[in-house]
Amino acid sequence: MLSRAVFLSANFLKGSAPLGAGLVHAPRSLHTSSQSLAPVPPLPEKPGKVRHGFVPEEFFQLLYPKTGVTGPYMFGTGLIIYLLSKEIYVINQETLAGISIGAIIIYAVKKFGPSVAAFADQLNEEKVAKVQEVKDLAMTNLAQAIENEKKEQWRVEGRSMLFDAKRNNVAMLLETNYRERQHMVTNEVKRRLDYQIALQHLNRRLEQEHMINWVEKSVISSITPQQEKESIAKCITDLKALAKSTQAKAVI
Repeated sequence: MLSRAVFLSANFLKGSAPLGAGLVHAPRSLHTSSQSLAPVPPLPEKPGKVRHGFVPEEFFQLLYPKTGVTGPYMFGTGLIIYLLSKEIYVINQETLAGISIGAIIIYAVKKFGPSVAAFADQLNEEKVAKVQEVKDLAMTNLAQAIENEKKEQWRVEGRSMLFDAKRNNVAMLLETNYRERQHMVTNEVKRRLDYQIALQHLNRRLEQEHMINWVEKSVISSITPQQEKESIAKCITDLKALAKSTQAKAVI
């Protein structure tokens, strides 16, 4: 309503005076940020200090610099006297009933307040313990999840090394298989070459034996009986001469 009234006044005065221009922009300056976006102040864990059961401590601290220590009490007394003298508040039977009820409430608070407070504190502690247990369990689960995630990241980092080792193992197996095949081929070629060499040696030996037999037969067939007798006599003569020389050497 205020911004609408200012807007109408601005439309009425904007052509007659410089004030109108300022009033035209007045609605814009009245706009503020949304209160829902304002930060919420944290709630205090314990209530503030009070005196006499219901008077806040801040009230006394506010009046101390101006009125001194007795200022708050004089203010309260004067206010009560003012209300009674001006008959703003009239004492009647309801006042007595209120005083009685207040006294009963004060007595009940003084009598049963500590036990009720202890019971409430116990309930609060149990709730806090349950919440803390749930929090600790959640923290433990989250810590375990973090550790598992770190392990998984470590395993992922080591996956490349594992794959490299597997590749190296496969390469070594292929190299071993290749060398085994080469060795097998070498042995097979050597065996066949040894067979060919043994075959050549056999052929050569057979040829030599055949040649020797052929030469012997040829020589034997070419010797006549006369040559055989002469050869035998010559051998006997040579043997006798050899024996005589041996005996002469023995005598000497």
